[in-house]
Amino acid sequence: MGWYADTLFPPLLDWATRPLNRDRDALLAGARGRVLELGVGTGANFGRYTASATEIHGIEPGAAMLAKAQATAAALPNPGRFHLIEAGAEALPYPDHHFDTVIACLVFCTIPDREAAAREVARVLHPDGQLLVLEHVQSERPLTRRVQHGLNPVWRHLACGCQLTRDTGTLLADHGFDTSALRRWRHPKLPGFAGELLQGIATRRI
Repeated sequence: MGWYADTLFPPLLDWATRPLNRDRDALLAGARGRVLELGVGTGANFGRYTASATEIHGIEPGAAMLAKAQATAAALPNPGRFHLIEAGAEALPYPDHHFDTVIACLVFCTIPDREAAAREVARVLHPDGQLLVLEHVQSERPLTRRVQHGLNPVWRHLACGCQLTRDTGTLLADHGFDTSALRRWRHPKLPGFAGELLQGIATRRI
């Protein structure tokens, strides 16, 4: 994908998202059973999984980023529970109803075909499973939303495809998820244009 995306951007991303570390801890504490993490990046979430996550699968579309994630997993206790492959979220190489938990952590902002990805998550998640969400989203505040739309063309290139204007809550609701337990809030330690968050547990509507 290029030197910037493969070498410089990954540590910048991990540094920029440090204010979310406690939120990641709280989210991933709820992961259980067979887990799928979308867009694992460098593996920044791997050390946050508890023993309740018995089998952890992860996808990452970039080979260079995936190699970093594999190195992260290999250095952790019980590395055998990690199963990482190069793949995109739009066509998940797993059977229907295969996972007890799916993790969407700062990923739907970047997935090129988010509609296809949402359909795939609904397909591979067990009917009684849970989708754990921590995403930055388009603001509900008109002024902030205008700023996001103004910055988005430049931000998308600087942040390797990340978009400031995604309405992930509506996306998930439109693809069969009950999003009533998701919380929208503004993180005080992130810049306002990227600090509107959607967090919590979504379940499949039966």
